[in-house]
Amino acid sequence: MNNDNTKDYIPDIDHNISVAIWLYICCFAVLAMAVIGAVTRLTDSGLSMVEWRPIMGAIPPLNQEEWLRVFNLYREIPQYTEVNKGMSIDEFKNIFFWEWFHRVFGRLIGIIYFVPMVYFLITKQIPKTYLPAIFFFLFLGAMQGVMGWYMVTSGLADNTSVSHFRLAAHLGLAFVIFGLMLRSALRLTYVPTAHTAQLSPLKTHINLSIFCVSITVIWGAFVAGLDAGLLYNSFPLMGQYPFPSELFDMRPIWDNFIHGPAGVQFTHRVLAIITLFVIVGLYMKSRYFNPSIKLKKLFLLMLALVITQVGLGILTLLSGVSIYLAAMHQATAFLLLASLIWISYEIPRKEFAQAVKEDDGYAP
Repeated sequence: MNNDNTKDYIPDIDHNISVAIWLYICCFAVLAMAVIGAVTRLTDSGLSMVEWRPIMGAIPPLNQEEWLRVFNLYREIPQYTEVNKGMSIDEFKNIFFWEWFHRVFGRLIGIIYFVPMVYFLITKQIPKTYLPAIFFFLFLGAMQGVMGWYMVTSGLADNTSVSHFRLAAHLGLAFVIFGLMLRSALRLTYVPTAHTAQLSPLKTHINLSIFCVSITVIWGAFVAGLDAGLLYNSFPLMGQYPFPSELFDMRPIWDNFIHGPAGVQFTHRVLAIITLFVIVGLYMKSRYFNPSIKLKKLFLLMLALVITQVGLGILTLLSGVSIYLAAMHQATAFLLLASLIWISYEIPRKEFAQAVKEDDGYAP
């Protein structure tokens, strides 16, 4: 581009497909981790390991003596004494597996990220402009491990399950890592042309859609943490009404929507429907801008994913929270976010759109 007014909107064009593929693999690993975490929560396995041993914790019990030791530790926490009293050691092994697998997979993600990162740094394949992001992702990954243990500790002393707030923070951080990493991977792969500038008025609506998906996911974590999905397994009614009869029983009123299982499930339903309408609206609006064939496919994918997501949510409720359906429900939330981030990346900011009216170039 020759127009000096646009130079601030031209992104760095340092691309490296190897680094991009590495980040895509990491994104997939985060998605898989979220699914494993969902299964861990749904099987009530999250408190079966009451020790945090970052190194030796990767090795499961190898003999009967070690199994008895970790089982006896579990028998001291409220979840056993108040919920699972009388559980056999074989039953304990089943729930122990999922928490162990969840933690081991977290360590595997660390290896998948750290080892290639060191190699790319040594070989100087990472563009300098991306170095802050690469180290920031490493920091976020470490914080995710700390957040996971912080979540577990909330269920070891006075509660029979983990704090739904800490569970939401744990899932929310995974959502943030996934989204930011995907955006960086896209930027390392290619730079979209400025021909999509005509769609820049959709930017606000796209950002609103991302916000709606994110806040709905947070309340979904509240639902999981409070086992709220086990209530009112019907749709669209919750009993005799579209809302639970005990919706306003708690004081102060807002506690019903963040602490009350029925109110939390109701809020998640409402947020899901709002998100559906917002994204359907985005799809309908996009048709008026005559997008490229590629963007048409992306918008159609986004529409299919949000409809699938709502459908899976309803089926999960009607099934009494099937582990399979609930895990798919969580995975689809990440895919929906991915489609929105991809669309957002394809469309330039308004400032750049104005700058390229009389010129041709690249869009950030």
